[in-house]
Amino acid sequence: MRTANPILRADTFDVRAQSNTETMTIMGTVHRTGFLVLIVFAFAMWSWKMVPAAGSGAGTGNLMGWLIGSAIAGFVLAIVTSFKQTAARFTAPLYAACEGVFLGLISALFDRVYPGIAIQAIGLTATTLMALLFAYRSGLIKATENFKLGVTAATGAVFLMYMVSWVLGMFGVSIPFLHSNGIIGIGVSMVIVVIAALNLVLDFDFIEQGEAKGAPKHMEWYAAFGLLVTLVWLYLETLRLLSKLQSRD
Repeated sequence: MRTANPILRADTFDVRAQSNTETMTIMGTVHRTGFLVLIVFAFAMWSWKMVPAAGSGAGTGNLMGWLIGSAIAGFVLAIVTSFKQTAARFTAPLYAACEGVFLGLISALFDRVYPGIAIQAIGLTATTLMALLFAYRSGLIKATENFKLGVTAATGAVFLMYMVSWVLGMFGVSIPFLHSNGIIGIGVSMVIVVIAALNLVLDFDFIEQGEAKGAPKHMEWYAAFGLLVTLVWLYLETLRLLSKLQSRD
């Protein structure tokens, strides 16, 4: 079982499937995913209010500490959880809170420039999730080995591209097609959004296989955490794409 999501590794369930008599279920994972999403929304609404409205004359410099701090804290929690799956019931809600703060701030900042863009990104992310879940459950999309290999390779390429961009940015060099609002830049963002969305299919398959293999109950939290990681990525990429499109108007 292969997944492009680094949180949901292929061997996770195989190693721990017999360690607990109470096993993981799909509905249990759904409930925990819903709980994590609610935490994200709650903290996002709180941090959204920290950003002054456009035209208010107030600056945003003091928000950078919250923005950077929440991003770093979320990253650290993700790393800890990936190595300590049994702690996911504690670290996953904390991760959701950190991501909520980060997403609320970044969304409000984008919304100052492009009013309404955040609700559009939320709607598109939710629609994509529902559409792919339907396609997966109905058999329109099958998580075959070739499909998993393709999505994994594409995800790795995107990660490598972002890492190169980050390193070059430290020296004042940027990758034009990655950040521009030109035709190529928009095309690249569309491809990345599609890749992020297809990772949802791999996550669905991973969760389904977890139930089939009799994974221990705590893996519901871990699988929900992995799915949330994908949703956060998809939302951010959708937000970037919409900002590029609206900046051309």
